[in-house]
Amino acid sequence: MTVLLDYGMGNLRSVERAFAAIGESVSIQSHLGGATRLIIPGVGAFASAMERLAPLASEICGFAQSGGPLLGICLGQQLLFESSEENPTGGHAEWKGLGLLGGRVRYLPKTDLKVPHVGWNTAEFVESSPLGSGEPAMYYVHSLYADASDASDVTAWTEYGIRFAGAVHRGSIWGTQFHPEKSGPAGLELLRRFAAC
Repeated sequence: MTVLLDYGMGNLRSVERAFAAIGESVSIQSHLGGATRLIIPGVGAFASAMERLAPLASEICGFAQSGGPLLGICLGQQLLFESSEENPTGGHAEWKGLGLLGGRVRYLPKTDLKVPHVGWNTAEFVESSPLGSGEPAMYYVHSLYADASDASDVTAWTEYGIRFAGAVHRGSIWGTQFHPEKSGPAGLELLRRFAAC
């Protein structure tokens, strides 16, 4: 059973509809019970997301570390990393993430480009990527990006004032900074690949 995790910070219905479009169903629930695949969506702030995920963090990490397929979407991808510089408060220099992948989430640099980065942009998949191939246009909405400490975890690159991880992959862990559920045929193909793993 593919579990779409409801922790109060995800665009659940659009992800659910995208899976329905490829003939797959998801179970929207606030726990991991019965999960054979897990999706962590995300819209909002890193700190708030980690506070809401705190009761499930060790279970999520255990699921992924035992080989359970895990897909993080947008903020959900960022949460897979060790920490984020987003909105430090209460004496925090940074917020800790799930730590499944090495690296830190950083703000997109100030350039002549608008931030947040909203709209279609190219995801350049590496040749060995299980998530996709070629250089399809994907849909992005974000102000921060994952700065992976191990470049081999990056399975697609995107350019927007900086070259950053458009998608990541290590073992059973998948992540996309873009929204595959809003990215047309290429996004649906990625979800189809995840559903088959």
